[in-house]
Amino acid sequence: MALAQAPLERGRYLVDTVMTCHNCHTPMGPNGPQFDRALSGGLRFDEAPFDVTASNITPDRETGIGNWSDAEIKTALQEGTRPAGHHLAPIMPSGFYGILTPGDLDGIVAYLRSLPAVSNAVPGPVYKQPVAYQVFPGAEKSMSESDFGNKLKRGFYLVTIAHCMECHTPFGPPGTGMDFKNSLGKGGREFPGPWGVSTARNITSSKSAGIGDWSDVEIKRAITQGVRKDSSKLKPPMGYRYYAKMTDEDVEAMIAYLRTLPAKE
Repeated sequence: MALAQAPLERGRYLVDTVMTCHNCHTPMGPNGPQFDRALSGGLRFDEAPFDVTASNITPDRETGIGNWSDAEIKTALQEGTRPAGHHLAPIMPSGFYGILTPGDLDGIVAYLRSLPAVSNAVPGPVYKQPVAYQVFPGAEKSMSESDFGNKLKRGFYLVTIAHCMECHTPFGPPGTGMDFKNSLGKGGREFPGPWGVSTARNITSSKSAGIGDWSDVEIKRAITQGVRKDSSKLKPPMGYRYYAKMTDEDVEAMIAYLRTLPAKE
């Protein structure tokens, strides 16, 4: 991990690659993400518990976060609450971002502040049933940068802030949220969008249902190129176009951690 980077460059790396913020917060057109309106919001998630649209996180003062303080942005990232105190929609992976180091938080804020302001008002959330605001196990507090020298710990950090398990873990009973205890990485969630409907894959160590019989090269190709073991193409919202810009060291750490996931059939 490029910890020697300046805060703004570190923030750019995290926002534009590992955290895949563009995957939700950049409008999606018929030909892909509309980067001329980067991070101005617009991707809709109409699922069983809720119907939500990703927010504008550019510095626009009317429709974005231009009026938010640094502390308010950090609170939204890690606690999932807006400056007025109400919750962000649960599709926002705040429960994964508690693990972010203080230095990484500073970098993210610096980079978001540097973006062009884009005026784009998006609709508020609609809740169809009770929702659970969850904290991902292990992301309850910031990780120490001293842990990044351990490949598995670094891999866990990266997989967590990439919120891989947000898509790859199915929901439990209504109102309970994602079933991290029993179905971590099992896959099965469906994601409708301009691409049709995609289903999150089982990414556990299961050799029959997961990626246990995939080589490191095959897993890396799926992460960074969106190509499965059988050479078929992955669909969004898998963020391979962003993961392609990750360092080899970071991707290898992610793979090492994924290898440790208990098999789920």
